[in-house]
Amino acid sequence: MGLTSLIWFLLIGLIAGWLAGQVMKGGGYGIIGDMIVGVIGALIGGWLFGQLGIAAGGLLGSIITAFVGAVILIFLLRVIRRA
Repeated sequence: MGLTSLIWFLLIGLIAGWLAGQVMKGGGYGIIGDMIVGVIGALIGGWLFGQLGIAAGGLLGSIITAFVGAVILIFLLRVIRRA
């Protein structure tokens, strides 16, 4: 992975993490926390979409994939926190 790809991956993770934090009504986790949630969400979303046979290409598709994964991650974190 080149430097440019890494920067895009982190930027997409930041956007997806921030969007997921806003949608899940808990606020964000700060810039670093949002980036971590978004990057882990991108991995979860990529795996999930692959299992379902869904292909999302391009920048918008990457953001949507990461966003879906980040929402799932935040949901799971909140379920675990309540237990």
